[in-house]
Amino acid sequence: MGKKERAKERREKRMQEISLLRTIPYSDHQRWWSTETIAVVTGGNRGIGFEISRQLAMHGMTVILTSRDVSVGLEAAKVLQEGGLNVAFHQLDVLDALSIKQFADWLLQNYGGLDILINNAGVNFNLGSSNSVEFAQMVIATNYYGTKNMTQAMIPLMKPSSAGARIVNVSSRLGKLNGRRNRVENVAFRGLLSNLDTLTEEAIDRMLSTFLQQVEDGSWETGGWPQLSTDYSMSKLAVNAYTRLMAKKFTDQPEGHKIYVNCYCPGWVKTAMTGFAGNVSAEVGADTGVWLALLPDQAVAVAGKFFAERREISF
Repeated sequence: MGKKERAKERREKRMQEISLLRTIPYSDHQRWWSTETIAVVTGGNRGIGFEISRQLAMHGMTVILTSRDVSVGLEAAKVLQEGGLNVAFHQLDVLDALSIKQFADWLLQNYGGLDILINNAGVNFNLGSSNSVEFAQMVIATNYYGTKNMTQAMIPLMKPSSAGARIVNVSSRLGKLNGRRNRVENVAFRGLLSNLDTLTEEAIDRMLSTFLQQVEDGSWETGGWPQLSTDYSMSKLAVNAYTRLMAKKFTDQPEGHKIYVNCYCPGWVKTAMTGFAGNVSAEVGADTGVWLALLPDQAVAVAGKFFAERREISF
C-alpha cells in the first residue's frame, strides 16, 4: 500500500470514528443545556456556520443564526425553522461596530444574553496553491478583528452558569506556529506568540501591523511569515493566539462566571471558501465545533486548547 493510499485509509478511519461518536447521545447527567440555552453563530448562512447552527439546534437549544446579508440569512434560518428547529435570525456584520452594537442590544433585549458564541464568520481569497495578498487587509480585519470585536461585545452578555459559558473560534491548522509546511520563520514573533506569560493583545496587533506594512511595501515574502495562503494563515495564527489569551483570562473567573474559550480546525471542507474542493463535508467540518460547545460541565475545564477531529492538537 502506497503513502497516498495509507493516508486515505487513515482519513476514512477518522471519519468513521467521528460518525460513531456523533451517534452516541449525551446522557442526562452530561446534558447541561436546554431550550433556554442561547447559541450565537456568526456567518451562519452557509457552509460550516449553517451546519453548526443546524447541529446545535438539533440538540434542543435556541440558535441565533447571523449573516451580513439579510436575505440569505433569512432564507437559511427559514430552512432550519421548517425542519422544526428553534432558530432565529439577525443581521450582523462583524466588520461594522454599529452592526455589532445593534445586534448586542437586540440580543440582550430579546434573550437576556447568550450561553454559547461560535465565531465562524471569515473570508479567504486564495484557492488552491495561489498565494495573493491583495486582500490581506480584508482577511485580517474579518477573520481576526471580527472575531475579537464580537468576543469583546458578547462577553458582557454571557449568562452566569454552573456549566460555564462557551466560546468556540473556528480556526485552521494553517495558523499553527510550528506547522511542518507552514511554520512562522520569524523567530521573534514565534517566540512571542508561543509564550503565554508574555502574550498580549498588543503583541498580536503588532505582529499583524508589521505583516500588513510589509504587504504594503512589498517586502512580505521575506518577512518569515507562513508560506501557504499567507494572509489567511496570519489571520488564523492571530485567532489561535487570542484564543489562548482569552482562555487564560476567563477561566480564572469565579465559579458560575467562567467562560471556556477554545478553537478548532474544521479541516479542508467542501464549502464556497475552498471552491468546494475540500475533502470533508460541512457536516463533518462542523462536528468538532459543536462537540466543544457542548462539552459536559465536568469536562469543560478544557480551555485555551486547539482541536481537530475531536482531538487536541498543538498550536
